[in-house]
Amino acid sequence: MKALPFLLPYLVSSIIIVGYLTKQLWLFRLIGWVWLIVAVLDFVVLPKSYTSIHNQVANVKRPLAWRLLVRFWVLIQIAIIACGLSISSWSHLNLQEFVFVTSLIGIVSGMFCIPVAHELMHGKGRLEKVLAEILMTTVSYTHFCIEHVQGHHRNVGTVNDPATADVGEGFYTFYPRTVLGGVASAWNIEKRRLRRLGYGLWNYRNRMNRYFVILCTVYATIFYFFGWRGIIFFAVQSVIAFTMLEVFNYVEHYGLTRRQTSKGHYERIMPWHSWDSNHRISNWMLFNLGRHSDHHCQPAKSYQFLVGRKEAPQLPTGYFLIFLLPLIPFLWRRVMDSRLQMWRIKHQGLTNVRVGEAALQNQ
Repeated sequence: MKALPFLLPYLVSSIIIVGYLTKQLWLFRLIGWVWLIVAVLDFVVLPKSYTSIHNQVANVKRPLAWRLLVRFWVLIQIAIIACGLSISSWSHLNLQEFVFVTSLIGIVSGMFCIPVAHELMHGKGRLEKVLAEILMTTVSYTHFCIEHVQGHHRNVGTVNDPATADVGEGFYTFYPRTVLGGVASAWNIEKRRLRRLGYGLWNYRNRMNRYFVILCTVYATIFYFFGWRGIIFFAVQSVIAFTMLEVFNYVEHYGLTRRQTSKGHYERIMPWHSWDSNHRISNWMLFNLGRHSDHHCQPAKSYQFLVGRKEAPQLPTGYFLIFLLPLIPFLWRRVMDSRLQMWRIKHQGLTNVRVGEAALQNQ
């Protein structure tokens, strides 16, 4: 019964599969209604109570039933991509329908596939990490498996983290910085790892090399069976999906940084270095991604055990609504800059900023 709410994302995936099997593409519009309903329900259903850091018990066990719940999404994601590729090859499909299907599948990949991959890449077993790599390959962003776990979680809230947005930094400025910075960070992580092992950068042990070869193979296979339409579909839905990922990153750490205790060293990661969202419906749909502060404090903890942290700054809405605000920068800053400033005044001394201080103070 406790796992039942986390089956909700599978209802969304079933819309795509049923729409494909029945050739009724109008069913895809239901995904937009699901988005709207979740955004509204986040206001109706009260957020779950928060837990004090002092009363928090670390529980890093990952029971099999809960692991299977996220592992099964790999098959669902492959089915969704296969449906999209098949639809893209329909001879009677017009441009408007192609754009419509590609966009919605990209949104579903970004909104559901990536949070599942995020959960799996933090698993301890090799199988879960491989499944995460498969999922991220379906959105052409496999390097995220390296950069997120070994880069972002170590450097969050510092100048070394491309996924931490500065105060006053708009999403459209943040986006190219985090995409390119994430790739560069993954390469540097692999370079350092291989150097410690005594290997050069250009060999099969380099995961970035393997990811590149696998992606090239995937694109070549798609071209062979589905032609240019298939390539365009897969590439565009990938861009939409990983763009949504970077919106998540932008929201989760906007303006929150860690103090530098000495040159090259920073204070340890605390709940107030991430924005929290304890809205139940959004968290059920996203496998508790909104409880981000607890995740950063205990990355090994399985999604069903994550809690809302009382010490963390709180987002005003669930992810299904707050997600849209960064796309309208002036509206995002109107909502979030004042909220960030008030939180800092209330919790003076907990956090500081590195860039954009003047921009915040001028609000």
